[in-house]
Amino acid sequence: MGDFKVHRVRFFDYMPSGIRCMAFNHKTHRLALARLDGSVEIFNFSDNFFQEKIIPGKDSQSIEAICWVGERLFTASLNGGITEHDLVNLRPKYSLDAFGGPIWTLACNAQGTHIAVGCEDGSVKLFEVHPENIQFERNLDRQKGRVMSLSWHTSGAQIAAGMLDMIRVFDVKSVTSSGKSYCAQNAGGSRRRVRRRKCVVWSVVFLSDHTIVSGDSAGKVQVWDGNMGTLIKTHQISKWDVLCLSASQDENSLVAGTSEGTVVQFQFLASTLVEAEKEWVRTRTLKPHTHDVRAVLELEQIIVSGGMDTQLVVRPLMDKVEIKSQDTAPRKIHFPHRRLVSCAEQAGLLLFQFPAHLEVWRLGESDGHGRPGDRLLVRRKPEKLLQLKRKGEEQISCSALSNCGGWVAYSSVSSLRLFRLQCDNNHLSIVKISSLPKFLSSAHQLCFSADSSKLFVASSNSTVHVISLSKSECKLVHSFKSASGCTEPVHLLAPSADGAWLATANGACEIHIYNLHKLKPHCSLPLHRSCPSAMAIHPTTNNLVVVHADQQIFEFSVVEGRYTDWSRKLQRVGLHPLWLQRDTPVTHVTFNLQNPAQFLLHDMYMFCLVDQSLPLPEQRDQFFNQLTLKSLSEDERKSRIHAFKICKRFQPLLSMFMLKDGALVVVERPLLDITTQLPAPIGQKKFAT
Repeated sequence: MGDFKVHRVRFFDYMPSGIRCMAFNHKTHRLALARLDGSVEIFNFSDNFFQEKIIPGKDSQSIEAICWVGERLFTASLNGGITEHDLVNLRPKYSLDAFGGPIWTLACNAQGTHIAVGCEDGSVKLFEVHPENIQFERNLDRQKGRVMSLSWHTSGAQIAAGMLDMIRVFDVKSVTSSGKSYCAQNAGGSRRRVRRRKCVVWSVVFLSDHTIVSGDSAGKVQVWDGNMGTLIKTHQISKWDVLCLSASQDENSLVAGTSEGTVVQFQFLASTLVEAEKEWVRTRTLKPHTHDVRAVLELEQIIVSGGMDTQLVVRPLMDKVEIKSQDTAPRKIHFPHRRLVSCAEQAGLLLFQFPAHLEVWRLGESDGHGRPGDRLLVRRKPEKLLQLKRKGEEQISCSALSNCGGWVAYSSVSSLRLFRLQCDNNHLSIVKISSLPKFLSSAHQLCFSADSSKLFVASSNSTVHVISLSKSECKLVHSFKSASGCTEPVHLLAPSADGAWLATANGACEIHIYNLHKLKPHCSLPLHRSCPSAMAIHPTTNNLVVVHADQQIFEFSVVEGRYTDWSRKLQRVGLHPLWLQRDTPVTHVTFNLQNPAQFLLHDMYMFCLVDQSLPLPEQRDQFFNQLTLKSLSEDERKSRIHAFKICKRFQPLLSMFMLKDGALVVVERPLLDITTQLPAPIGQKKFAT
């Protein structure tokens, strides 16, 4: 595989935020989830669960509910506003105050014509959906206490609302908003307990046969007759709260998430083989989380859940799976599928991106002598040189550090800032550059050229601006617009080392290459069905290496404008099944400066050195063969060696870089460190303790 001196970085204290709510669009196969910090993430479930987009949040905005209306996305927050999000420019499009206090829940009818919100003042407000905005229509009857949950009937004529001690069904088409009320307070329990504890209906599901299913703070899932207002059955599934419910599209199954971290499935089945009458039966209990399950969805063959432990869990329902494949394997998504760390390869500096600030660290030094596998003595410890706090309440969306370590740039939704760094011995000075062009109000992605003389800014409408940097001023050199007219945001930038080329990739799976000398488009790569997750241009050959979310690898000759012979051979032979079965995307590509035939890839669980001078692995070959090769003789080793060399020693792996001296920098974020920073889970008594 080769010997590398490795800087093992574990001082990036990145802490993901917990998941608050989720919504799935069955037409586009997109999952939208909102986190506790107000950020919104979009995952493409048809593209290997790739995280396509992130809309940064605000400190003052706490999202409580989220829903799709066609291909439009709406959220509601405790500040009392309803927000529609611009999924092209990755920012809030507009916000509308509901004038009912904090909003706890939001739901759209099946027809996509109306949105209902439940407010702190006990009101349910209806908004009519228009092509460009939403407009308030009317209030339904105000109740005592806040409205915690809402669910529309498929006809769009009724809404079920969960409140304190009560479930209310509203007749939407009635002028007087009349309806039925069901007492949910300790239904089926003792009177003594009623006086002691109030019951909060956290979630309701209104089925097409007028059955209402509720989950409450008493740990019960209750089934109600929506026509008669009577309780059919009670399932006591937890000693703590049932926080969320979700029904399958065919309404034959539903899942519930609890404060204990469990997900319980119910199915509409006959209780015995003899009886034909069906009822809701508890069939499965899962424990995918350690803390509160705040959101859960049942989608065809899988259950998707998320909560306070920050991870998104996708678990297959094996009784519904006909053919086992990589799509049916369970997976956990812990970290963003984007870059959070930048490296100044010449200066030996690292830039860590947090939602509210940036940190600049200098790598440590060692003696550099030892055998493979040895831990080298540290001569100089890593040092934190700078902490740069953002201005305002908006979270940082992207950042970059120049190769020389002299420039830092970051952007939020509404501002782009550039700073000049000067480091003399142990003294670091920072100067803000205020002469940026006025139209550079924000960026989706930032990147510096290899010689640190230019800043590339991926802006709105898939436009990339080239900014010339100097000590005295910053000038706009050129703006590249998408040759196809696509407006999807650019999420990847890859400049060449000689400053001649720039490759860009956007959310429509398009990859364009621009000539920086002639300032015009050079060519575009053939469109692949999967979104690019990582790419980079080779420093000597100017070949572009692209890895997609479906794990496919391509190498494109920028100069010749075609795929290389190695890439064509790889597509003809095919990638090894074990490579394709990986469940996390490659997020970074770098090159071995000591050997031009080698490049390195990494995802969360491994990094891979690809040696193009070696034969490609065949389908029957042993893929993970590093330990096996060490035990073989020289002749046997030559017959079994192949191009893909995998290392799983460093994980979870956030970033990996190659310094100018040939040393590797690997940035890890141990999951145990994240777990220790979470609030304590609900105490559960275990057997024999």
